[in-house]
Amino acid sequence: MSVDKNKAMVKRILIEFLNKGDTASADEFFADDFINHSPGRGTTPDREGLKQFISNLHAAFPDIKTTIEDLIAEGNKITVRVTVRGTHTGDFLSISPTGKKVKVAGISIFRFNNGKVVERWNLTDELLLLQQIGVIPSAE
Repeated sequence: MSVDKNKAMVKRILIEFLNKGDTASADEFFADDFINHSPGRGTTPDREGLKQFISNLHAAFPDIKTTIEDLIAEGNKITVRVTVRGTHTGDFLSISPTGKKVKVAGISIFRFNNGKVVERWNLTDELLLLQQIGVIPSAE
């Protein structure tokens, strides 16, 4: 696939899979042998584990919205920097709902092969997230 098609697919992943929580779409986007190098807590590092993580995330933050800040492509890799917003209205990592709004930054790298994502690396500011829902005091 071309770089432009891969970029378009990453945009679709963020809209359909992450924002809408359409876990069935993962089969279209992620290869059968997909490896998630940054699996969510308690999930496996494969496509099914990523589906479970997104389901868990939507249960905790049903209004989750991801905004693309930067989208950079080279070869078969796409890097995306995002801002994620949502309201903590469901259990998250065994933390009861707080009703608090969160806004955190994240960066993901997707590696493509034959039109599907075969690997993903992700960094999210989890400390800020936990501070915003009141689990960890902020430094202020």
